Order: sequence, then structure tokens, then C-alpha cells
Amino acid sequence: MDNELAAMIERIRREHPPNNSPPIQYECPKCRDTGFINRTDENGYEVAYRCECYAIRQARDMMKRSGISAEFQKKTFDNFITKNNPQLTNAKTKAMQYVEHFGQTEHDRYNSIMFCGQVGAGKTHLGTAICGELMNGGVAVIYMAYRNAVTKLKQNIIDEEGYNKELKQYTSARVLYIDDLLKGRLTETDINIMYEIVNYRYMNNMPIIISTEKGPNDLLVFDEAIGSRLIEMCRGNIIQLQGKELNYRLS
Repeated sequence: MDNELAAMIERIRREHPPNNSPPIQYECPKCRDTGFINRTDENGYEVAYRCECYAIRQARDMMKRSGISAEFQKKTFDNFITKNNPQLTNAKTKAMQYVEHFGQTEHDRYNSIMFCGQVGAGKTHLGTAICGELMNGGVAVIYMAYRNAVTKLKQNIIDEEGYNKELKQYTSARVLYIDDLLKGRLTETDINIMYEIVNYRYMNNMPIIISTEKGPNDLLVFDEAIGSRLIEMCRGNIIQLQGKELNYRLS
């Protein structure tokens, strides 16, 4: 059964509930949680259009499949502990400002943000907090766990259709969050895959949120074409965290 037919059946079921049934509470009142809205086109025909909530639900499903949905609910700006450390305070401020100004900067050249450096300093926490705030504001974000995603892409590389389908979710996402960029042993194939993703988003001014243990110079050593694009996209929003005292796992 295709999505359109399933949505139609679900809509009929919801619009005509059994007698004496309690009122249904919809997460999205616009489409009544079907993912589609009926509109009349210029020729007078009724056409089903994707509801704006569809992309957000897709993003949430991706987060869930990535295995961080529980953490996604927990990692917020409110519970990010700065310990009065100037580096952590600055990182949190930068993250919050990124969200605040996202509506104005989304389509600019410098529309991305990078948290890099010290292990255990809360880079993933801040990246995830940004994702949560953006999604609460209706902006769909796709989460990419770097090592797992690249491994899966490499497994599909001889299947052109499967590879392109897997790749598209990262190139076409409104906002892409790459967590632990360049984690693990790196290969020539890693470079090719990341170039496809980064270059597409760079050419189309599509934002990327990045957490990585690598610094800007390390990115350039990995690949100058990739590194220079990311550095340019994140200009003004490259937050480097340095010092083992920032590692909350050791405190």
C-alpha cells in the first residue's frame, strides 16, 4: 500500500471515529497526523501535498534509528554545565546565538557551526541541543553519526541505487548534524564520500553542524578541499575547546 492511500485511509478513520469515542489529539492539527494536506490546484482538482510536519517526523525517525533519541531528549542548553569555565561558557553562548540567528543566516555562506577539540568537553551535547532547538522551531535536522554512516555508505558503494539513496538523506537534509567527524581510521573512500556530502552542501549553502576531535588544521590535512569548505562555512562559528580539565568524564 502506497503512502498516499495509507494516508487517505488513516484520515478517513480519524475523521469518522466510532460513536462515543473521546476527541482525538493530533500532534499536527494541519494534516491530522497523516502527513498530507488536500488543496485545490489551479485547475480545480483536489491534490494531496506533503505537510510541513513530514520532514520533521522524518528527521525524528532518523534520530531514533541512529540510537540517540533518548539523549536527544536530554541534551539541552539548560542542562549543559559550564562550571564557570570561560571556554565552555563561550561555547554555550555561541551555540545559543547560532539558533537565535538561524533564520537570518540559513542561506548565507557562513551558515554552519563547528565544535572541535578536547574529548569529553560537551561538543556532542551542544550540537544535539542546537538540533533540539531547531526542530522545536520546525526546522528538520538529520543526524549523521560519522563512523557508522560512512561504513554503511561504503557497504553500498557497488550498489549505485542504494548508495545514492543513502547519500541523499545527508546531502538533501535542510540541516545536517555530523557527529564525531573523522573519528577512527581514515581511508581514501572516506575522503570521496565526505567530499560528495560537503561539496553538495557547500555549493547549495546548506547548513552543517559539526562535532569533532579534530582541529581546523587537521581537517585541512585530511583533505584540503573538504577542510577549506567546512572552515569557510563555519567562519565565525568555529569553537575550539582545549585542555583536559574540560573532560567531564574525568571529573
